[in-house]
Amino acid sequence: MTEQHLPVWADPSVPPADLDAQGVSRRGLLRRAGLFGAAFALGGAATPAAAAAGRGHGGDDPCLAYLVGDHHVHSVYSHDAKYTFAQQARAAARYGLDWMVFNEHSNFGHAAYGAALEHKEILKARAANPRQLIFQGLEWYIPAAEHCTVFAAPGPHEVDLLTRFELAYDGKLLGYTEGAAGAADTARNEAHAVRAVKWLAEQRRSGYVDDVLVLANHPLRLGIDSPHELRGWRDAAPEIMIGMEGAPGAQGAALPGLRGTTSVRGEYENKPSAQSWAGYPADAYLTYGGFDWATATVGGLWDSMLAEGRLFSITTNSDNHRTVLDTWKNGDWPAGRNFDNTGRLPDPVDTDTAQPGSDFWPGQFSRTHVGVTRYGYRAVMTGLREGRVWLDHGHLLDGLEVRLRREHGGGRGVTLGGRLRVRRGERLTLDITVTTASRPNPQGILPELAHVDVIRGAVRGPVSDRDAWKAPDTRVAHTTDVSGRKGTYTLRVPLTVGEESFYVRLRGSDGNRHGTGYLGASVDPHGPVPHEPGDGDPWADTWFYSNPVFVDVVG
Repeated sequence: MTEQHLPVWADPSVPPADLDAQGVSRRGLLRRAGLFGAAFALGGAATPAAAAAGRGHGGDDPCLAYLVGDHHVHSVYSHDAKYTFAQQARAAARYGLDWMVFNEHSNFGHAAYGAALEHKEILKARAANPRQLIFQGLEWYIPAAEHCTVFAAPGPHEVDLLTRFELAYDGKLLGYTEGAAGAADTARNEAHAVRAVKWLAEQRRSGYVDDVLVLANHPLRLGIDSPHELRGWRDAAPEIMIGMEGAPGAQGAALPGLRGTTSVRGEYENKPSAQSWAGYPADAYLTYGGFDWATATVGGLWDSMLAEGRLFSITTNSDNHRTVLDTWKNGDWPAGRNFDNTGRLPDPVDTDTAQPGSDFWPGQFSRTHVGVTRYGYRAVMTGLREGRVWLDHGHLLDGLEVRLRREHGGGRGVTLGGRLRVRRGERLTLDITVTTASRPNPQGILPELAHVDVIRGAVRGPVSDRDAWKAPDTRVAHTTDVSGRKGTYTLRVPLTVGEESFYVRLRGSDGNRHGTGYLGASVDPHGPVPHEPGDGDPWADTWFYSNPVFVDVVG
């Protein structure tokens, strides 16, 4: 594998004077985690076992540094995209990404030609950008459902794995797209999706690849990812199918005056169809503060899955195909050439004139932060699998550290994605350490966090109805007004353990747009709301979300 170099902000040989304000802030967070320099640089050999060795005494989770990434980026190897690897990598570096996944659309041309050609460019991109972790992936058309990101750890079989998977399990290539309730092929197609996840798990178990992960993309955009399908994929191999996009890409789709009066952030502009799951309300097809309804609804679909006591992570990303107000257009095809017989689009051409687009560059607006103990590909995948994840839009925060511990003698405690075993009546403290934005974001705005919400839900175990999408015992339990606070500060929220196991997760925003949550004010009095069609400036409505921490009551 290509030698990896630390990101500039994490490299002790780079003087602080050469860093921007964001880099200085991130270096400070890294030092505080005790991972600066050689301790962090060993990441090329980091494995799950090595990460586990970093855990503190008494079951404490390790100190973490957070790497910023995007698992949903397209290039000329997707039939409907535009940019070269070099353009995407330069943009990602400019906006501070440490890792990214090129997950090209499955396609006949991609399977026959593009994947192998793409891999050669992936190797070149890794060599040309040694301070970035660049994964090769695939945007899988799930049989009977939507899309997923599938990506593997670098190694001798990474492209073979993806190509074999594409040919054997892709719904579009196989014609396994039917998903309507009661249709003749739906049961077969849904079962094939489950077999696909199990097949990936077997490739990891056998050592054919070091690691592989799957994340569902834009789950409610078309309403065709039913609750039972999401649960089925997760249950088939929870170490492989680890979560979903909490917020889709295409966040620039509703910039005023850009795409028309009906445009919606995320391009969530659809209505229920015959393929949609009938149990979703019409409002489920919208975004709320830019987030998918499944995530944004307190007590909704994501919470109903967490209430089973099983981790299911969320992410956010660019889904970059065509950047808003960019001046590049697709190049022209030579005579007789097309995507099906080449697997690659012609290089784009700069026109000096703004072109249509809905997306931001990787890292420009949407960021997924993954907690790691070492720097490297497998470390990022381990952090994602273990749920050490928080997200922000608009560079709302520089840092977020979460620890749940016993009030007395609790040590460092557990963090995002973790579990704390306690007894009834114990008192816990949720420590939320926020580092506010230290510089203007790419839009020229210095983001300001207005509030932090603690959302708490009871854990009731597996559901009897696999299509359940409500968690009736989940609600906003605590809100802290942090308007005007700057720098790094810690909120300490007391929690009391009752009879039931539970989980807590976090949310917060710039405070610009709020309303009663979808399931009512008693559940969520000031949650995200849909914008007016055609008037969804994303920079004026930014949020952060975190993964949950679970509390298991044992007696």
